[in-house]
Amino acid sequence: MAKDSRPRSAAVRKKQKKGASAGSGGQGRRKLEGKGPTPKAEDRVYHKAHRQKMLAERAQSKQQGQHSRGRRGSGHGTDDVVAGRNAVLEALVERVPAREMHVATDVDSDGRVREALGHAAEQGVRIKEVSRRQLDNTTGDAVHQGIALVLEPYDYADAVELIESLLQKAQKGHIPHQPLLVACDSITDPRNLGAILRAASAFDADGVLVPERRSAGVTATAWKTSAGAAARIPVARATNLTVALREAKAQGYFVLGLDGDGDVDLPGLALAGEPLVLVVGSEGRGLSRLVRETCDQIVSIPIASSTESLNASMAVGISLYEVARLRRSQG
Repeated sequence: MAKDSRPRSAAVRKKQKKGASAGSGGQGRRKLEGKGPTPKAEDRVYHKAHRQKMLAERAQSKQQGQHSRGRRGSGHGTDDVVAGRNAVLEALVERVPAREMHVATDVDSDGRVREALGHAAEQGVRIKEVSRRQLDNTTGDAVHQGIALVLEPYDYADAVELIESLLQKAQKGHIPHQPLLVACDSITDPRNLGAILRAASAFDADGVLVPERRSAGVTATAWKTSAGAAARIPVARATNLTVALREAKAQGYFVLGLDGDGDVDLPGLALAGEPLVLVVGSEGRGLSRLVRETCDQIVSIPIASSTESLNASMAVGISLYEVARLRRSQG
């Protein structure tokens, strides 16, 4: 039999019958769907853009790791750091307890820097030369002007111990008046706390109580705002402020809450001469429910009807002034 000399493809086409033919069973579906949109250059592993992307990500990861290690190694956060030449000098003049002073190696020294260095040496504060990048990390990228002061953690008193000790001192004549304390209920702004400390120091208060949670602490900002008062007046932390206020009442204190809709006006306060705890709440919420229920009286400061409310620290200052005035007039 003679061999078919036509190309194989043509022979096959001739043998195929017209009409429907068996399918592939879906085996060619992937080919029909295609490969989809073309990937971006940076997502193609063989492309130069992909390598550049990987190098950039690696560098960023390394930088973040160094920053994290630096912050962990320093043992402090930005809340415990005073940054800037004026702020550092003021803190040293007020003898704020400090651990060390960081000075940039390329700092442009002026009178403030030289004076700060002198105070630090006199007070035994360690002076450490660091790079600008290290100062940025220490201060949380604040405007430091080449100098920063790392503070010692504040040494809080115990609330119940302070309450008891002040009564004992008054009974023995070690303080010339009945104990007067200020309690902060949900004051979260350290500047407000610093201003309250300043007012407490100015008007003969004997201490300030703050809760451990949901409250500002004695940070660098509070130190600065207090203008040195934080070094002169004790701040005590209470695990639970309501419990501490109840303990104060059991010891013989009267607890007075400051609120705009109080049932007693501040002028001529009848209880001014007694052992007192003045409680101030946050500007937004005011006194919390449990604290309000613990108070013996809710005291309000008369203000103009056009003014909605007073700043918390201002309310404390006015109230402490009135208590001090009444105590002097009584005796």
